[in-house]
Amino acid sequence: MARAVLEPREDREIFVVPLEIKPEHIDENGHVNNVVYVGWLQDVGTAHWNARFDEQTRTKWSWVALRHEIDYFRGIMPGATGIKARTWVGDPQGPRFARYVRIEDESGKVYAQGISEWCLVEASTLRPHRIQAEMLAPFST
Repeated sequence: MARAVLEPREDREIFVVPLEIKPEHIDENGHVNNVVYVGWLQDVGTAHWNARFDEQTRTKWSWVALRHEIDYFRGIMPGATGIKARTWVGDPQGPRFARYVRIEDESGKVYAQGISEWCLVEASTLRPHRIQAEMLAPFST
């Protein structure tokens, strides 16, 4: 069953991270291994958080991944260039946040997409904490 391509929400900031295809990313099937995509989902979400919040906030709060779901549309081959991840967030649900990621090339051709569910935790205790409105504002347009 084919999945629809995720479309960014108009009220959310789209954060873009260029992705480098390294030789160690390529598996025996000749394309980027699925485990690399999971790492990209985590790295892209972390980069977005780090870019929008100061060190004091990042020291107080942390995120724990609850789940990742990835749809693969086509393989990324060795030597591919211009690959990027575009990410945005959904609506907070208590301490949980859905983060959406599209991995595409310069022309917008989608290679994969993912949805990660993250839980906001107090860094010192790792206890979940409701996402406050002021944490959503930096991710909005």
